Amino acid sequence: MSQAKVVPTLRRLASLAQQRCPAPAMAAAPLELGSYLEENLNQVVYSHNREIDRFIKSGNLTYAQDLFDRMSERDVVSYNLVISGHSHNGCPTQAMELYAEMVSGGVRESASTFSSVLSICSDAEFWREGVQVHCRVISLGFGGNLFVASSLVGLHMSMRLQDVALKLFEEMPVRNVAACNLLLRWFSENRDTEQLFGVHRRMELEGVALNGLTYCYMIRGCCNDVLFDEGKQLHSRVIKSGWTDSNIFVANALVDFYSSCGSLIEAKKSFEAVPEMDVISWNSIVSAFADHGSLLDSVALFRRMQFWGMRPSIRSFVAFLNFCTRNGDAQFGKQTHCYILKMGLDTSSSIHVQSALIDMYGKCNDVESSVSVYRTLPAPTLECCNSLMTSLMHCVITSDVIEMFCLMIDEGIGIDEVTLSTVLKALSLSAPPSFPSFTSVHCCAVKSGYATETAVSCSLIEGYSRCGQVELSRKVFDDTASPNVFCFTSIISGYARNGMGRDCINTLREMDQKGVVPDEVTLLCVLSGCSHSGLVEEGQLVFESMESKYGISPGRKHYSCMVDVLGRAGLVEKAEELLLQSPPVESDCVSWSSLLQSCRLHRKEAIGRRAATVLLDLAPNNFSVHIQVSNFYSEIGESELSIRIREIAKSHQLMREIGFSSVVVNISEQL
Repeated sequence: MSQAKVVPTLRRLASLAQQRCPAPAMAAAPLELGSYLEENLNQVVYSHNREIDRFIKSGNLTYAQDLFDRMSERDVVSYNLVISGHSHNGCPTQAMELYAEMVSGGVRESASTFSSVLSICSDAEFWREGVQVHCRVISLGFGGNLFVASSLVGLHMSMRLQDVALKLFEEMPVRNVAACNLLLRWFSENRDTEQLFGVHRRMELEGVALNGLTYCYMIRGCCNDVLFDEGKQLHSRVIKSGWTDSNIFVANALVDFYSSCGSLIEAKKSFEAVPEMDVISWNSIVSAFADHGSLLDSVALFRRMQFWGMRPSIRSFVAFLNFCTRNGDAQFGKQTHCYILKMGLDTSSSIHVQSALIDMYGKCNDVESSVSVYRTLPAPTLECCNSLMTSLMHCVITSDVIEMFCLMIDEGIGIDEVTLSTVLKALSLSAPPSFPSFTSVHCCAVKSGYATETAVSCSLIEGYSRCGQVELSRKVFDDTASPNVFCFTSIISGYARNGMGRDCINTLREMDQKGVVPDEVTLLCVLSGCSHSGLVEEGQLVFESMESKYGISPGRKHYSCMVDVLGRAGLVEKAEELLLQSPPVESDCVSWSSLLQSCRLHRKEAIGRRAATVLLDLAPNNFSVHIQVSNFYSEIGESELSIRIREIAKSHQLMREIGFSSVVVNISEQL
């Protein structure tokens, strides 16, 4: 009997019962009949709930929703089922609409309702709705429920409100393994090892039983060289507790741990120790060898994987494509692409593969193929658009990068820190850099909440400094909460670019005070700033302290920069002596060219002759070198030798590269 016929039938039964009852029993009949009606209605709702549950478990969400819509009476279980069903089928918006309907209809939530809805808010980033649900949890008195409290911790962690999440965690009456795992997951993903091990110690002190998921998050948090010993200790504990034999996810996590630390031998041992290797195990070890450049071993394992009937997954192909990207191996990349087509992994469901293909072709300087893969997408995604932007940027096609950014804004695809960082770099390399464009993109970064991301901050600092707006570069740097070595390097590079060597030195001291260790690029920028500002003594101190203070051996570029510092100051003899001590590198004509220029400037004929001879030996096919040497001999009065060198350049048909220059005039200021 359909739901539409149930209620009228029950009403007819009620009227017949009233007619047949004798007069003395008339007072009691309505109460008994009311109980009978309520009992039958509850039975109907219960029956329909079971049908909805069956439909959802079999994947027929449409049938489940249709039955739900036809129900005249619904209870909290009915709503919980369809809300959970929509959530698991990737329809968070519909799930939240059903929850709103439930609340407006006066159906009181249960603990399961709040757990499901809070999880939806966490996964779909419905932050505002999540806060409203939290208020409702408090008003209805569900704050003490263990499962609801765990969901609230997860919500605020996903909102990056770590302090609030930890406070809720502390207020829980009992901390179970589920709530602890939520914190472990967050801290492992964000590489907060101090908090990670802090939660782990607390679990042991409070007697919370660790499960396989706990060990997975702990092992994942150790996936770097610094925590290699801690990871090995966890491995020992996992073996003692028997999780490697009973939980394949823990065993696979160990493979990923050793591979991320570069210990391929241990990774392979952990892989071979897996009791029943699944496709995840095989893909982990295949990608591990590919990520570390052992392509032959990776391909051999890939073949073994298929021999044992394991279907390769996206992870293996992405690892192969990333190898091609790093090494510029377009040939193997094309072979991998062909295999991907045969496997049917080029469809819209494999966004990671498509993105990796776009990136691979672009980094191999095959932009046409990169664009071709992008055009086969049924709908552009943020990840694929970012890959195309970085590919275009790699090939220095800056105009298309900027056009791509505008397209993403217009089409509503969305942006993230990669998008903003890439377009800012493109604007920096544009001729000339457009200051209004920088400010516009900066506004987009602020509105989207990505302005404080390290990559975006560094790109903004570099862009503003290229526009000559060093004050704005410094403001962006000062607004960065915890500037790292990349942020410091960007601002020092900006100072050096604008001839502010003293500020480079002061910023380096600021790094020392804050405990941020500079790298090779940072010190090179400092030396460059000293060179352009004539700070000889300061440059020498930085150069001499590289190895003793920072443990960095000066490289070819550091020697070249220091030669320029000394040469500009007229200390040509010291510059030549230092250059002869530099690491021998083939075709290193930049330093000798700088030395020769200093000799021309300060009239050092003897050293200039030696520099000219070395330059011609290092770059016999470089037209610019021949012209520079020719000009030097012309200036010291050896015209015949100068003409002979020019004739040699012409006989070899050496061509000068065309140079471009531009000047930006601010008309408003002139007026």
